[in-house]
Amino acid sequence: MTAGGAAVHASIMSDACTLRYAAMSHRGLVRPANEDSVYAGPRLVAVADGVGGQAAGEVASRLAIEALAPLDTEDAGDPVEAMRSAVHVANEALRSAIRADPALTGMGTTITALLLAGRTLVLAHAGDSRAYHLRDGVATQVTRDDTYVQWLVEKGAISEEEADTHPQRSVVTRVLQGNPVEATYEEREAVPGDRYLLCSDGLPAAVAPEAIAATLRDERDPERCVARLGELALDGGAPDNVTVAIADVVPARDQD
Repeated sequence: MTAGGAAVHASIMSDACTLRYAAMSHRGLVRPANEDSVYAGPRLVAVADGVGGQAAGEVASRLAIEALAPLDTEDAGDPVEAMRSAVHVANEALRSAIRADPALTGMGTTITALLLAGRTLVLAHAGDSRAYHLRDGVATQVTRDDTYVQWLVEKGAISEEEADTHPQRSVVTRVLQGNPVEATYEEREAVPGDRYLLCSDGLPAAVAPEAIAATLRDERDPERCVARLGELALDGGAPDNVTVAIADVVPARDQD
């Protein structure tokens, strides 16, 4: 696990495929503290962006990541059910923490996580942290932002351009907060050559989609890729915490 500017890089075999990964997290240039948390491991990458203000947000994201981390070393069995169970444990951990310390009331966290099990990837998502998929040079956002402005866009009330500057663009409509919540879960085939980017909303807030896509295409080494994305976010003013995780699917024989 890494946060606050640390970086990790490795590749390890998981059945027929390997995840080659790297991750970084930075406070940014405006926020007083880093409320993001990130995990990057052989079979699991996950990003959590805490809400609720300073210490409370950091607590929420940390609890979520701690709940998902065992997926990296445990036999997933049914990977969808394993991911679903871990997200439930994360939500319950937040509920227990709030009960133990009412000062934490209102804290919550997004969660976007990718689990490799054999030739299957499971993507879990709640909130406005994002996952992107790169294949054959084409980058696609594969998660939907759970935000008020995204709802307005889909309703046709505002345009994508208007959403970028809307005063309520930071209002998240679904997070882990200790209350009943259902994340979305998607099974994807683990295809060697594919790249996944998981990030908190601080990255797209500071870096244009075209620049994100170009970096994913051009920086083939995961460690250099996350470093470059972090640099672009800082160059763009980094108004929020910035957390980035890269997971490349490669054949097991290509492990370092």
